[in-house]
Amino acid sequence: MNESFGTRRVGTIVAADWRAAAVFERFGIDFCCGGSRSVADACQSVGVDLTEVEREVEQLSPGEAEEDVSQWTVDRLVDHILLTHHAYVRSALPRIAGYLTKLAEVHGARHPELVQIGAEFDMLSGDFLQHMLKEEHVLFPYIRELAGRTRLGPSPFGTVENPIRMMEREHEDASRQVREIRRLADGYTPPPDGCTTYRVCFEELAQFERDLLRHVHLENNVLFPRAVDLEGARR
Repeated sequence: MNESFGTRRVGTIVAADWRAAAVFERFGIDFCCGGSRSVADACQSVGVDLTEVEREVEQLSPGEAEEDVSQWTVDRLVDHILLTHHAYVRSALPRIAGYLTKLAEVHGARHPELVQIGAEFDMLSGDFLQHMLKEEHVLFPYIRELAGRTRLGPSPFGTVENPIRMMEREHEDASRQVREIRRLADGYTPPPDGCTTYRVCFEELAQFERDLLRHVHLENNVLFPRAVDLEGARR
């Protein structure tokens, strides 16, 4: 029997076709940190009609679907996360921080929310850089080992589920921080008296949020479940 749309996991649907993320976003459904929920549960939690969500997802043209990342190997997933998302974060953080510092100096008196945005972004930057280091030096190498054919050495953390839970909590923290920045920035809408730097900075912040959503989705909904399955198979 085929699995019904309502019983499928939100993250599984997005992994198969990234375009579905935009559909879930329009309905206020969290496909990122909430990707493990069934579509029916997610719809119920935000009070939207499951049938409407299903209809919009089904209207996505099959011929334009992006590659199903759930079919990628572990090495390809990890390499993509490192080379695409971790590299982007490291280049974007100082650039955006520089814009926010300049804006606070020039426009902070008229727009005190800029100081709040800068403080929130500084906190996010420090936390997320440490988060990525833990993934790069501890978790990801162990997941690569799980996917390999060589004999596993002793695990430094018992089960891979322990660091995964920590990473997922930190993903939730980062997502909350980004939502607060978006709220303070009025949905990344510059004010009428905003200069070119204002507009560029808010565009960069919006891009940072889009990248973070996809970054966290690939880890929470694709890589981490794969790691848990691999560890279970090797016990």
